[in-house]
Amino acid sequence: MSRVSLEGQVAVVTGAARGVGELLARKLSARGARVALVGLEEEALKEVSGRLHHDSAYWYADVTDHETMSRVAREVKERFGKIDIVVANAGVATGGPFTDSDPVAWRRVIEVNLIGSAVTARAFLPVLAESRGYLLQIASLAALTPVPMMTAYCASKAGVEAYAHSLRAEVGYQGVRVGVAYLSWTDTDMVRGADQDDVMRELRQRLPWPSNKTYPLGPAVDRLVAGIERRSAHVYGQWWLRGMQGVRGYLPALIGTVGQREMKRFAPRLRGMSSGLVGAGGAADEAARATHRN
Repeated sequence: MSRVSLEGQVAVVTGAARGVGELLARKLSARGARVALVGLEEEALKEVSGRLHHDSAYWYADVTDHETMSRVAREVKERFGKIDIVVANAGVATGGPFTDSDPVAWRRVIEVNLIGSAVTARAFLPVLAESRGYLLQIASLAALTPVPMMTAYCASKAGVEAYAHSLRAEVGYQGVRVGVAYLSWTDTDMVRGADQDDVMRELRQRLPWPSNKTYPLGPAVDRLVAGIERRSAHVYGQWWLRGMQGVRGYLPALIGTVGQREMKRFAPRLRGMSSGLVGAGGAADEAARATHRN
């Protein structure tokens, strides 16, 4: 598909304070887009907005809050006059054995990654229908293959992949395109936060090549930008992920067999692992919820 110029288009990026969202906002802005930043780290969003090349604004919002996101959608439309692109990027993660996991953190991963993505789409789809725009859902390698110690994250990313594929069929006749983006381990605060746990880091290093590497953020985000310009149905942050689609049906059985061996190897070290949200983004989410409770 030919590329669509981003000059003058309005893009909304959730989870835009850091990592994939922050760099994606900068690269979209560099190509002429006006960008609306959404997230839970108000000061960081303000700083990102101030560094962008073109007109931008930011909104403090929890993507799981339907009323708030509906208000954000109205205000973004009022501020910029239209919305052409929405990237549902906000996400959190936790790791460790399911039986020892913090049930609140485990549920929060599902709430942010899956329900928050659906809330984002519900809020913005009416405006995207007006512009015949594009919704890009950020998924993961975790949507293609299950791995032990990441039950919440794998469940949430498999969920958003299936949800986005279903949505594509529903809204296509309205001129709205829906894409799913897949990223492997990419150099973000989330991945670095997970790597602070020795067991999680070593387990990941024992994965087969090329899934055991951490990939630079810049090239992955460049691929996302190219996918947005093409309004692609599938976007792959690393070149080899496209090939995973052809073998994904065999992976659950393979992981189920090999994973048992790995878990037995690490069993003596599993007790006492941290079970909260990982990375700076996870800390920001927990702080925002604590403030709301108080």
